[in-house]
Amino acid sequence: MHYVASYLLAALGGNTSPSAKDIKKILDSVGIEEDDDQLNKVISELNGKNIEDVIAQGIRKLASVPSGRPVAISAAPGTAALAAGSAPVAAEEKKEESEESDDDMGFGSFD
Repeated sequence: MHYVASYLLAALGGNTSPSAKDIKKILDSVGIEEDDDQLNKVISELNGKNIEDVIAQGIRKLASVPSGRPVAISAAPGTAALAAGSAPVAAEEKKEESEESDDDMGFGSFD
């Protein structure tokens, strides 16, 4: 990733075809030791390509990758509002029942 970022920085700086020397200079400036094999692979893959085109192709590829967000399934309009509105009522009814059953604690006066 460091190699690609360095290549992009060099290209952003106006160098349309960064060399290994250019990338090494960027990496050395931030204290990163380079691996010549990986560096040469990045240069060979990107050499002669327009960076804007490469980025655009990457964005299109990433658009097809699932992002992990759940798919929202919509029901008929209004049913979600009905369901949401009925949930608090049901909770209040359960609360009232539990309060009434605890009032006499099993010791009713008229048993």
